[in-house]
Amino acid sequence: MAGEITSSEYIQHHLTNWTYGKHPDGHWGFAHSAQEATEMGFWAIHVDSMLWSIFLGSLFLLIFRKASKNMTSGVPSGLQNFVEWIVDFVNENVRGSFSAKNDLIAPMALTIFVWVFLMNLMDLVPVDWIPHLAGIIGHAVFGVDPHHVYFKIVPTTDPNITFGMAFAIFALMLYYGIKIKGPGGFFGELAFQPFGKWGMPANLLLEGISLISKPVSLALRLFGNLYAGEMIFILIALLYSGGIVWGTIGGFLQLGWAIFHILIILLQAFIFMVLTIVYLDMAHQEHH
Repeated sequence: MAGEITSSEYIQHHLTNWTYGKHPDGHWGFAHSAQEATEMGFWAIHVDSMLWSIFLGSLFLLIFRKASKNMTSGVPSGLQNFVEWIVDFVNENVRGSFSAKNDLIAPMALTIFVWVFLMNLMDLVPVDWIPHLAGIIGHAVFGVDPHHVYFKIVPTTDPNITFGMAFAIFALMLYYGIKIKGPGGFFGELAFQPFGKWGMPANLLLEGISLISKPVSLALRLFGNLYAGEMIFILIALLYSGGIVWGTIGGFLQLGWAIFHILIILLQAFIFMVLTIVYLDMAHQEHH
């Protein structure tokens, strides 16, 4: 694909989501260019991100359900060993970071860690394979120009996905903050800390910014790291159109970056999980 279009068009194609939304003339449909996707505005749906995130979430549930159904007290299978190791790892982090009592936290932390890891893991699939296949199918079935078929496969490179997860966690922070401390206690923390009642305007400003920054930083950290990783893979893929020498160099660079990127996708899933636990622990703490 890189040899048929310019480098900038190739990069833009790989960074554009398969988008469904309302066109300027009022009808609803799929975007056939990056410009059309942009014109659809806020209410457009990134279909590829939704499909892959739902598929990977379902895959997580199926794998863990299979492990639980086949669990034995005797010699465990490889899958049971693997699942038990992940569960123990998550439980240790919950015990170390969450001091209150809430049976929701450990299952939620497990879901976040595995789901985010699986979404990040898609970044290791060569950048041309699935989008190129989608282009072939789109051309064969619908007669669409392959260059106008967009199909991103890494949900965490889409800020809609990372902000969606972060805002869900933010909603839980607000819910438990108000439930545990009461409305008066919750809003009292915002109004009277850290400078007391006489510093209320400054308190509201500082605590309000601190509260809102939590989901924003949570979403942007995950998105930024995975987006940068995807961009590097795309830039390396451009070398394959430069002949045998550059293609060989690109192959080594891609292998090296993929090996290093394994650490990034694991680390970002871990950070997202740990920060979620910490933020919810803070929501459970009462300050007098």
